Amino acid sequence: MPRKKPFSVKQKKKQLQDKRERKRDGLRSSSNSRSGSRERREEQTDTSDGESVTHHIRRLNQQPSQGLGPRGYDPNRYRLHFERDSREEVERRKRAAREQVLQPVSAELLELDIREVYQPGSVLDFPRRPPWSYEMSKEQLMSQEERSFQDYLGKIHGAYSSEKLSYFEHNLETWRQLWRVLEMSDIVLLITDIRHPVVNFPPALYEYVTGELGLALVLVLNKVDLAPPALVVAWKHYFHQHYPQLHVVLFTSFPRDPRTPQDPSSVLKKSRRRGRGWTRALGPEQLLRACEAITVGKVDLSSWREKIARDVAGATWGNGSGEEEEEEDGPAVLVEQQTDSAMEPTGPTQERYKDGVVTIGCVGFPNVGKSSLINGLVGRKVVSVSRTPGHTRYFQTYFLTPSVKLCDCPGLIFPSLLPRQLQVLAGIYPIAQIQEPYTAVGYLASRIPVQALLHLRHPEAEDPSAEHPWCAWDICEAWAEKRGYKTAKAARNDVYRAANSLLRLAVDGRLSLCFHPPGYSEQKGTWESHPETTELVVLQGRVGPAGDEEEEEEEELSSSCEEEGEEDRDADEEGEGDEETPTSAPGSSLAGRNPYALLGEDEC
Repeated sequence: MPRKKPFSVKQKKKQLQDKRERKRDGLRSSSNSRSGSRERREEQTDTSDGESVTHHIRRLNQQPSQGLGPRGYDPNRYRLHFERDSREEVERRKRAAREQVLQPVSAELLELDIREVYQPGSVLDFPRRPPWSYEMSKEQLMSQEERSFQDYLGKIHGAYSSEKLSYFEHNLETWRQLWRVLEMSDIVLLITDIRHPVVNFPPALYEYVTGELGLALVLVLNKVDLAPPALVVAWKHYFHQHYPQLHVVLFTSFPRDPRTPQDPSSVLKKSRRRGRGWTRALGPEQLLRACEAITVGKVDLSSWREKIARDVAGATWGNGSGEEEEEEDGPAVLVEQQTDSAMEPTGPTQERYKDGVVTIGCVGFPNVGKSSLINGLVGRKVVSVSRTPGHTRYFQTYFLTPSVKLCDCPGLIFPSLLPRQLQVLAGIYPIAQIQEPYTAVGYLASRIPVQALLHLRHPEAEDPSAEHPWCAWDICEAWAEKRGYKTAKAARNDVYRAANSLLRLAVDGRLSLCFHPPGYSEQKGTWESHPETTELVVLQGRVGPAGDEEEEEEEELSSSCEEEGEEDRDADEEGEGDEETPTSAPGSSLAGRNPYALLGEDEC
């Protein structure tokens, strides 16, 4: 065996420099290879407000590419576009993270009122598709949509300053995906995170779907295993009271028994489930009942009920075999890839439940679990999932059964007056690309005892038992010291990496920050003794992880401050897949048809 050649630090540095240079050359060549019309669209749809807004937009999740991909797909077409923070604002927040002493907030301040977040009746709306006719060409339609989007952005930025506004989507291409999903759906699922559901519930979308489109809207309170059962029931009744046309469904892809005491020291423990994890999802039965109440017998949903019964039986009698075996043995799920359908001039279909098939559109903010919900309904992994916002770049449809079609829409962030620190903690903004993560850590630490949960020692404390005032920077420095995060050159505590690590713990739910509906503090005892709370505890215990093999191990949390251009490595525990890889045969045209009727199949 030949001897290995010595590889010095200088050679490694030169290798990384060459790699970055190749990436930059690839980006230049890809931009030069685009057609003139695509360049014009890119410029006009970035932010649309011309000189006042275009120069203040930051494009996230940039993917290097050599021209257009297969089927003419541009990997950067649907990347996130957010308003850029000024350098002065970033420096001001850094100083505040060093100077402001953190004080714990009262329970009343954890109550979140939706009227303060979205201000119904204001300009905090979402862009609507302008009227069109079949006589218009595709270029005319796109130009009209771009002008309408410019007016939409102008109204919002004219009414509110950048400091008050939250991050929201400035990419028209992604909004077109939402338009198409709403137009093709018979039932719309609005998926929210139970830890902060009003953050993910824009009232303007509720009014548009139930009013103008006349569709049924199902609110899915997802990840209910991350919140106390009493809080889950309180949020359910809050939405029933304020939005009577909603159908509320509780859901979680990986339920756990709430009667099992949670060890505070398990913050760094990550459970890895083996076996039929997706088949134990809590909520498919409730969602089926809601769809049966909406369709009132116009669609035969018996195949869906039979599928749920098979999944439950398989989860109960399964032998805990590996996930790979389950995916190989399971039937293929037929996919309709429609990457460019959102650009076609098609309006809302007038015929509901066409060909006896109900189309269910899944919409919501990034990181609320839309793709995981589809995996939970199917019973196994068919959709690539990730904790990185913007991972789902275009919508796809999946036939759950011959009469039920699911549509996965990219996550969209609506404009609001939400604090940007809370948006970061909610997983809406990519943690790997945050310029200043320290104030978000301070926002978290003032609402839950981060220092106690992580057993942090103040960096300036000589006596561990002495009390010292904490600021956000102190928490990050103490966490860097505890985890051994050091900078490369000077070997100082890497506070930026530590801050990102803490934010990932919050997004994962291991540092769980839950907000409450208005009046929850006064009525907490009532909700804890509510009959539905007891029922939810029993139900979660019944479908908990008994029968699945679980392993707990201490995870070395990845950092986002690695080499330049490295993508976020903190993928979902199920693994991060290639979103653009279709599961159907290449070149197959499935749009507008039921693949089961085409192939003669009866079940998925």
